[in-house]
Amino acid sequence: MFTGIVTDVGHVVALENRGDLRARIATGYDVSGIEIGASIASDGVCLTVVDKGTDPHGWYDVDISAETVGLTNIEHWTVGKRVNLERALKVGDELGGHIVSGHVDGMAVIVAMKDEGDSTRVTLEAPEALARFIAPKGSVALNGTSLTVNEVDGARFGINFIPHTKTVTTWGDAVVGDKINLEVDTMARYVARLQDYA
Repeated sequence: MFTGIVTDVGHVVALENRGDLRARIATGYDVSGIEIGASIASDGVCLTVVDKGTDPHGWYDVDISAETVGLTNIEHWTVGKRVNLERALKVGDELGGHIVSGHVDGMAVIVAMKDEGDSTRVTLEAPEALARFIAPKGSVALNGTSLTVNEVDGARFGINFIPHTKTVTTWGDAVVGDKINLEVDTMARYVARLQDYA
């Protein structure tokens, strides 16, 4: 479990196809405190650490199945890409965002961006099947970042990024056309499911 509060921005330093995709991600985390088998959300995708090291800087390796690559924006990862990172919750951790599983539901696409003062308003389009789970003032996780939805118009929805968020995550790099990992709010999913049987 995660909260969507990004605690490091790593970058991809190696990609290797070996049946599954092996990715090496450089991180500012103290890798001596990361156990093999630990879960780290990488751009919102819960991935399992299979190796780690410190030469020439801290890094960890993950194996990513073809299914995960095909369902997320990992298919567009390249060496040097910056990645939002969050370590799994521990009992007693502050819940600063919302409950996030790290299981991406699909990809949204950035269709518009507009600066409003120092903030940036971003409009995204969700897959039709997921649009019903996105509501104004509700929560979504986008590339692993817990965000509040401002407005919804059909499958399109708006998010406002303050300067702090753009600085401490990869959202400062975003451009129109980017495919974004989308995880809808678990509570919204259950409410919709209950309505189906009401």
